[in-house]
Amino acid sequence: MHCDPRFSRVREVFERQLADGAELGAAFAVHLDGELVVDLWGGVADRHTGRPWEHDTPAFAYSCTKAITATVLLQLAERGLVDVRGAVAEAWPEFAARGKGAITVEHLLTHQGGLPVVEEPVPVEEFGDLAAIAARLAGQTPLWEPGSAHGYHALSYGFLVGEVIRRVTGKSVGELVSAEIAGPLGLELWVGAPDPVIARTARLKAGERSQTAAAEGQMDAVPAEMAKAALDPHSLMNRALGNPGMHRLKGGANHPVILRAGWPAAGVVTTARGLAGFYRSLIAGDLLRPETLRDAVRPRVDGPDRVLFLDTSFGLGYMRPSMTFPMPSETAFGHSGLGGSLGIGDPERGLAIGYVMNKMANAVSGNLRGLRLVQAVYDSL
Repeated sequence: MHCDPRFSRVREVFERQLADGAELGAAFAVHLDGELVVDLWGGVADRHTGRPWEHDTPAFAYSCTKAITATVLLQLAERGLVDVRGAVAEAWPEFAARGKGAITVEHLLTHQGGLPVVEEPVPVEEFGDLAAIAARLAGQTPLWEPGSAHGYHALSYGFLVGEVIRRVTGKSVGELVSAEIAGPLGLELWVGAPDPVIARTARLKAGERSQTAAAEGQMDAVPAEMAKAALDPHSLMNRALGNPGMHRLKGGANHPVILRAGWPAAGVVTTARGLAGFYRSLIAGDLLRPETLRDAVRPRVDGPDRVLFLDTSFGLGYMRPSMTFPMPSETAFGHSGLGGSLGIGDPERGLAIGYVMNKMANAVSGNLRGLRLVQAVYDSL
């Protein structure tokens, strides 16, 4: 492990959280101005076998994937292969059905398309067929007028944006991440993990049944509408989070089918070092031109979320500071994942941060453990 003396406070917080049982196993990495200044890991990767968390132990990081998928799309836009402000149907003609002809790629990236739910139950046999799931969405009618509101497309985001990418390139998000991001940069990051990686991936421990509660006390109260929706299996929130249903497989997100599938909204398997390295490269201009990134992180939507009932804020696929992405800096951007994982970039501070763990918090976005570590980083600057 490595921790620059300037960030000794970060190591103290990390070690305390492992010692007091707040964490089962976890890893945390930070780059400052391109230099790896924090690289910590510890605890248990699999509570059933006692397998320790090693330097190369990856973890499933749920919606941290969305920022990676957005970056792939924006790379294609830079090459003139996709018009972010153009209609989705330009790349995917079938998508225009049922009044969706005016939906733009930007609407998909900013959760404004009105398609947060895959309406028909997706059979387990289809979990690895991303194009088939996308076709289901193409046949649906938006739940609100696209562009008039935003609501978190927890899983559908990836099938929608991923299909635009596939139509343009003939390749999946996972294939492009491997060929153009993780491979060239040497990052421990996979959107769809190969079997040798799956074998060493940390095994997640489920949080409480209510996955939509406030993140371990990070908010004073959950809005009444959110609390009510969490208890209603037919609510928009639970429908958005629950189909395709990982829970239908033994072990849920631990199942090899999920780890291999490479869902572009919730499919990344990565180490903290790999996730932090992605943001290091992003803010350094290695993945996108600086002007592209500046425009992409500019908030497009900000305020009440029709799915989560909390205030959310998004640029083009990247989270911006809000109730669901509480950051110490207004210049931070990135994406969190269900249960607590975090990927963060802050160009103004020169920071790139990755946090993964296997003890899930009972929260859709973020957890207090990760936020304590992030706060300790900023306090150390």
